Amino acid sequence: MPGAAFLADDRVTLRTIEREDCSFLTEHRNRERVRRPFAWPFPANEAEMTEYFENVICDDDSIHLLICDDDEPVGFVSVSVEDERTRWGDLGVWVVPEHWGEGYATAAAELIVDYAFAERNLHRLLARPLATNEASARIWEKLGFTHEGTLREQEFDGGEYVDMHYYGLLEDEWRERDAD
Repeated sequence: MPGAAFLADDRVTLRTIEREDCSFLTEHRNRERVRRPFAWPFPANEAEMTEYFENVICDDDSIHLLICDDDEPVGFVSVSVEDERTRWGDLGVWVVPEHWGEGYATAAAELIVDYAFAERNLHRLLARPLATNEASARIWEKLGFTHEGTLREQEFDGGEYVDMHYYGLLEDEWRERDAD
């Protein structure tokens, strides 16, 4: 059962991740359709996911939440503060394949972006989808992110090198979007 509700709108609830949720994360982290778009080439067992929970999910520099429809977990979203001085963070989101195309990732990303700017006082956010992950790029474009560049052949996936796109959004751009 996911943890306490942290952020919510009429579409999704973002809940804290509890130790018991490591089995959900392990199951889906290992699914080819989830791991391939993130270029995660290695399997993760429950012990490794529990270590990830303790060392990364529970740290103070990042926020990791389950995306839930009511109490059913359907995905994961995070913002990691990469530099306190320049106030920028890195975003990530994934949804289980059974719920692709239903708007969960976009709704969760919108909530976490607003949180990052309004409550974490970040100035800039970055999302880095692989060029082969067009659905992820559409999420960031819908939310007003700008394609800032491409790192050619940055990752190795499916037996070939693939490009990684960089999408950025500044706090002022987000505020202007909300004002419209």
